[in-house]
Amino acid sequence: MEFRIDSAVLTEAVAWAARVLPARSPMPVLGGLLLEATDGRLRVSGLDHEASARVEVEADTAVDGRALVLGRRLLDICKVLPRGVTELAVEGARLSVTSGDARFGLSLLPLEDYPAPPALPEVRGLVDGDAFAAAVGQVAVAAGRDDSLPVLTGIRLALDGTTMTLAATDRYRYAVRTLEWKPGDDGGAAADVVVPARRLTEIARSLSGTGPARIALDGGSVGFESGGLRTTTRLLDGRLPRHDKLFALDDPALATTARAPLTEAVKRVAVVAEGDSPVQLAFTPTSIHLQAGYEDDIASQRLPSTLTGADALTVAFNPGYLLDALTALDAPEVHFHLLGPGQRALLTDGPEPTHRHLLMSVKPLV
Repeated sequence: MEFRIDSAVLTEAVAWAARVLPARSPMPVLGGLLLEATDGRLRVSGLDHEASARVEVEADTAVDGRALVLGRRLLDICKVLPRGVTELAVEGARLSVTSGDARFGLSLLPLEDYPAPPALPEVRGLVDGDAFAAAVGQVAVAAGRDDSLPVLTGIRLALDGTTMTLAATDRYRYAVRTLEWKPGDDGGAAADVVVPARRLTEIARSLSGTGPARIALDGGSVGFESGGLRTTTRLLDGRLPRHDKLFALDDPALATTARAPLTEAVKRVAVVAEGDSPVQLAFTPTSIHLQAGYEDDIASQRLPSTLTGADALTVAFNPGYLLDALTALDAPEVHFHLLGPGQRALLTDGPEPTHRHLLMSVKPLV
């Protein structure tokens, strides 16, 4: 195998494929990246027991062939390559990497021990890469981090007609985002699965700017393909708690305020909050008064707001959770659907929301 490629293109391809490599594995070959050069293309592939990634880029191939090398070592080399053309070639039992005056050698791993990559599941339809990346980012903030409850570390991906629903919860908050997607010619069978949030977030970011992405799904894995990128990941067992009843608030009060000024105000007053002590929001028909802290260490700010359904209402939230919700919402205004202190509160991006974020309010400041 021998080929020439721009160092920046090589580095980007290797970095993308290397993200699925396990940190530690009893099988050394799973730490490898498979390089395949043929017909003016370079394919870089990586996999572990949970996920796979493959990327194809243009390269000047002099000799077709395949090579398996330690992926993280190759990535470290790529990061320090001089800008310009890089030459890679198999020389006996090693892969040589030459760029300008810099030259590196990498031991080859045995190709016969490398597992076959998983096939892409059945393609269900298309979704816009930018819209999908934005939606995943908006719900991922609510995904759990506790690996003892694996299903809560995932994002629900549900397909129904032309609507895709993404949802995540860590039991203390619940984010839901809907967006349009295009089912295949067969109309697209309904699906409801849970995908690891960390994996899906990485995948979604890589799909941003790539145009339409194909979604592939079967009973055990989900896959995405766009341009030269292809990736698969295993699904999580179980289901997230249903959000329908949680989000159905009985006759709530409605408060509306500009999102960006409120986000900055929460950041400002929260600097005096100890740990997770709450930020209090006191709503009136014309304003919202924010306050945080205790005794002499306090901060407050007042902003314009509207309130209907109540003369006045005071709630309080964990400042980190509230900021996550406000940052994830991307509408000019945020709508608070409120039942009262210590009860559920629903934040939405408008009267007909595509993004909803449920928070539990806590005891207001005295």
